[in-house]
Amino acid sequence: MDISSIKEAGLTEAEAKVYLALLEIGITTTGPIQEKSGVSRSILYQILNQLIEKGLASYIIKDKTKYFQASEPNKILEYIEERKSKLEQSKDKVAELLPQLLLLKKSAPESSVQIYEGFRGVQTAFEHLYLKLKKGEEYYCLGICPIQADKYHLYWKRDHVRRVKLGIKVKLLFNQGTDPSILKNRNSYKGCDARYLPVKITTPAWIQIYKNTSLIVLQSGEMAIEIVNQEITDSFKAYFENFWKKSKRFK
Repeated sequence: MDISSIKEAGLTEAEAKVYLALLEIGITTTGPIQEKSGVSRSILYQILNQLIEKGLASYIIKDKTKYFQASEPNKILEYIEERKSKLEQSKDKVAELLPQLLLLKKSAPESSVQIYEGFRGVQTAFEHLYLKLKKGEEYYCLGICPIQADKYHLYWKRDHVRRVKLGIKVKLLFNQGTDPSILKNRNSYKGCDARYLPVKITTPAWIQIYKNTSLIVLQSGEMAIEIVNQEITDSFKAYFENFWKKSKRFK
């Protein structure tokens, strides 16, 4: 029998094998269980005790000998529900601790470099801005690539909806040659001002700037380098502001 589904319910492979052996054998001593399940005798009692704790097995004593038996199969569903309830409780407790955990995170040195790879990695790095920016604050993007995969355009559109709900603003400078429909789309979202760079520079990477963080994104290689350092971020912001002053509103 395939035990993968039983394992997914929260049982280890050894627990699943012993439980199935108990179901097939019925009330029995450890010998037949070990032979049927193939679980080592050295850990068999440990596995049986774990099943008993989970309510999936029980035992009786006859003539000073323990006889084990499996609980009804529907007990697995009860165990899943109980486990689900405990996970929800754990989730709530962690949620209560989250402010304290974030304070611990903030106490770490405010200077670091992290590399993120893949589409998901780029998203993760980009969305770190939501951990630092508050309503009414702003971030900046410099040298956005003219050509991007459709999955990125779809992601940016969804992210702008999130940004608008949180009341965060953004200024975007796209490389010249970017399809005008893209800038038109970005400007359709509240709090977004998208423009072309005032100079003809074509770069494979673009830079996101906010607070003390600079994110260098190479979309063609699906890689993001996150630099947390105030001086470096101030330098990138100075470049952005210089280009922004020379740029024109998109029409």
